[in-house]
Amino acid sequence: MGIKGFRAGLILAGILLPSMSTAASLQIDHITVAGKNLDEMRTAFKAATGLPTEYGGPHANHATEMALVSFADGSYLELMGIQTKADPAAVSMHVWSKFLENNGGPCAFALRVADIDAEVRQLKAAGIPAGAPEASGRTRPDGMKIAWQTVDVGPGHRGSLFPFLISDRTPRALRVYPSGKPSTDKVSGVAKVVIGVKNLDDAVAQYRRAFGLGAPHRERNEEFRAAVAWFEDSPIVLAHGVDERSWVTGRVREYGEAPVAFVLKVNGAADVHGKAAWWFGHSVVWIDEGRLGLE
Repeated sequence: MGIKGFRAGLILAGILLPSMSTAASLQIDHITVAGKNLDEMRTAFKAATGLPTEYGGPHANHATEMALVSFADGSYLELMGIQTKADPAAVSMHVWSKFLENNGGPCAFALRVADIDAEVRQLKAAGIPAGAPEASGRTRPDGMKIAWQTVDVGPGHRGSLFPFLISDRTPRALRVYPSGKPSTDKVSGVAKVVIGVKNLDDAVAQYRRAFGLGAPHRERNEEFRAAVAWFEDSPIVLAHGVDERSWVTGRVREYGEAPVAFVLKVNGAADVHGKAAWWFGHSVVWIDEGRLGLE
């Protein structure tokens, strides 16, 4: 399937050079890919990427369950599906219900922070709305209960235009590394989150104000049919469809401003198959949603 055929987002993987490193102040905690059936997503993900996932257990919301592939830099990719015996009301009320029920794929991302209250104060001082901390958790398959708190930032659903913040209440390694170590050595971490936006200039201004970022690099990407802006000292890439034929335009219309793609830092030993492309002077490989079981 070509890029123009994408319906609801994709994941990218590529080899990225040190010049595209992320700022220490914006550390990706995890990225989330949502769909209906977790088992099917795990099977398709393994077939498409060669990466194993570890079952993380059901969330305490009676709606979702997750599996993850964790990386050496402390970030992880979360596959989230609907629990087998989920409460339909809980599913419909879930903040990512549209993504879950429609196999929406990339839907959210989180930043890990040490002092969540201090981060909230800083965002509010910059004029960025931030909610109150909310407690959450899940029980791992081995019976270990893990807990954390989150804060929603900005407009839209959780982790959409802006990442939500997460801070652990139990040791973080228990959440990130279910088996006590990274799930794979083929991918070292999450490099970039590509966010579809309605107005590129407005989104750039909001990000610069929220996180004190410098002026971004800009270019037009013909495969996306989008104008993109990327902040060299952060994991953030903003994308705006240039016309109605752009799949970014269609996705933003359907799901609102939210992640449309994720870039993973792939080690040289990785064997990733997909559509080769060139982004920001670096080689990347696209893996479409069909191969990931998200059609």
